[in-house]
Amino acid sequence: MRLSWSKVWRLGIKEWWSLARDPVLLGLIVYTFTLAVYVAATAHPDSLNRAALAIVDEDQSPLSLRIRNAYVPPQFVPPELVDLGQADARLDRGDATFVLVIPAGFQRRVLAGRAASLQLNVDATRMSQAFTGSVYVQQIALGEVAAFLQGVRRETPPAVTLALRARFNPALTPSWFGGLMELVNNITMLSVILAGAALIREREHGTAEHLLVMPVLPLEILLAKLWSMAAVVMLATVIALLGVVRGLLAMQLQGSVLLFLGGTLLHLFATTSLGILLATLARGMPQFGLLVILALLPLEMLSGATTPRESIPFVLRELMLAAPTTHFVELSQAILFRGAGFDVVWPACLALLAIGAVLFGAALARFTRGMRAA
Repeated sequence: MRLSWSKVWRLGIKEWWSLARDPVLLGLIVYTFTLAVYVAATAHPDSLNRAALAIVDEDQSPLSLRIRNAYVPPQFVPPELVDLGQADARLDRGDATFVLVIPAGFQRRVLAGRAASLQLNVDATRMSQAFTGSVYVQQIALGEVAAFLQGVRRETPPAVTLALRARFNPALTPSWFGGLMELVNNITMLSVILAGAALIREREHGTAEHLLVMPVLPLEILLAKLWSMAAVVMLATVIALLGVVRGLLAMQLQGSVLLFLGGTLLHLFATTSLGILLATLARGMPQFGLLVILALLPLEMLSGATTPRESIPFVLRELMLAAPTTHFVELSQAILFRGAGFDVVWPACLALLAIGAVLFGAALARFTRGMRAA
């Protein structure tokens, strides 16, 4: 029996009808490519945002007033002025993450050129803010002291200054990175889930037996599930990229959107094949869900979307070269952040094609064996 592309097309349309009757998966698709991307871009747990700061000002000097007024939104909420006896209580109740103590005589010591110190108490249980925030508090305070001394002593500015030029994200807007990386991770997650669920849905609804008696090849069934689910994810990606990332988040996409979508298509070839492969290993949807969690966690966390690959241990970094997400993240960042062309990203495209071919071959072999056993 020869491969019939018309059968592949009709079987793919059947998958769309099955998906249309599944409100849970439809809701997941809509949420994942709209609200989830927006929330991930606008919520910044890794950066300092509206940190609670209390200040104990025992000096009551122009310098201490200048330091107090330097902590402004969005990094900090307006600082609350408290007494020294209230400092520990504020930290114990969780009302403040930082308590800055300005001792009496601080300005006098600074002007006299003697050693002067500030005390910073930090609630280290709030790890997302404690480490980053303590550096912010220190830099702001030291900057205000330096500016105060320069104004009082009429000191000449330093001969060497640092001119900062940020490429690709001049305003250092964190939502650009968060929104795009969330979209990249969601493409991987949804393509694996939809492709695997399409196969398991056949078993649970009892339609797998119907396919066995039809004049169709296992390859035709597999290709139908892959292209139909990939088309759904591709359409959702376009909507999220243009409507949410470029529209709501106002991110400037540097490179070619068509080139990115071409790379996404290669990535979907690999991830939908992975979803089918996991579905052939699972006996039902609950077991498939557990396998998806075990597969997606390392694929997303070690791909470079969350942290640079250079920060990953060497052995893991080399092993992750066999994962499609590593090359897709590299491709996405190069195109959409830095405006790279095909001459830069072709190695990542070639790697995605090779990984997809291996996963597709493994999925087809297991799927064919399963159909023959049935």
